[in-house]
Amino acid sequence: MDLTNLSINLATTRGSWGFAEAVDGCLKRGITAISPWRDQVAAIGLKEAARIVHSNGLRVTGLCRGGMFPAADAEGRKSAVDDNRRAIDEAATLGAGCLVFVVGGLPTGSRDIVAARQMVEDGFAAILDHARASNMPLAIEPLHPMYAADRSCVNTLRQALDLAAKLGPDVGVAIDAYHVWWDPELAEQIARAGRENRIFAHHICDWLVPTKDLLLDRGMMGDGVIDLPGFRRLIEAAGFDGPQEVEIFSAENWWKKPGGTVLDTVIERFATVC
Repeated sequence: MDLTNLSINLATTRGSWGFAEAVDGCLKRGITAISPWRDQVAAIGLKEAARIVHSNGLRVTGLCRGGMFPAADAEGRKSAVDDNRRAIDEAATLGAGCLVFVVGGLPTGSRDIVAARQMVEDGFAAILDHARASNMPLAIEPLHPMYAADRSCVNTLRQALDLAAKLGPDVGVAIDAYHVWWDPELAEQIARAGRENRIFAHHICDWLVPTKDLLLDRGMMGDGVIDLPGFRRLIEAAGFDGPQEVEIFSAENWWKKPGGTVLDTVIERFATVC
């Protein structure tokens, strides 16, 4: 089976595997594209993670994550900018295709989401020169509105694309089916993202009914209600033919299973559902 267009976001096997074990499990099954998280890289060390990536010829479809720009004071906002510059450096060292951004929600004590969104725009503006010098594309990932307060005040693909258009051609979007499948403007905005050459990553999993946890109850492809083949057709019609990156947060189900079982199921569903 050709797995060229399958990438594993290492959140998917977080319950049982660290960075090195996840890479070994992927390579054993012929998967050569991954997307790690910064804490997973830090746990093994950036130098060792990069060695593993480059010595095995892995494609890093993205590094998760940058962002979390809004803060209650100037010191907090500066700290976020500094951390995002470090994230850019880490992504460049790994040879990542992009740095994925979860932009952040309301600062502690705030009810002003308009101000939070301005802090996000200002934060991106402060790191753009560093990203361009590092040749690192920045991918804004709009998150489902249920995360607007604490994780991301950018919640639709239209919002993300409008922000990217203000910032420049090296800022695009990571389109995660879990977060935007419900959007009545989805087809229109995916087509727009393609016209503007801003699709930098495509993430998949499924939306379970009922969803028991707002963060940690994503479904394996085929177990929920998202039309993933239809979603992919929109993505490909927009000109993006890169990997589908499987990203599953599942504390009470998939994270409790052996990593090998998770990957075997991903491959099976990739063949039959995606």
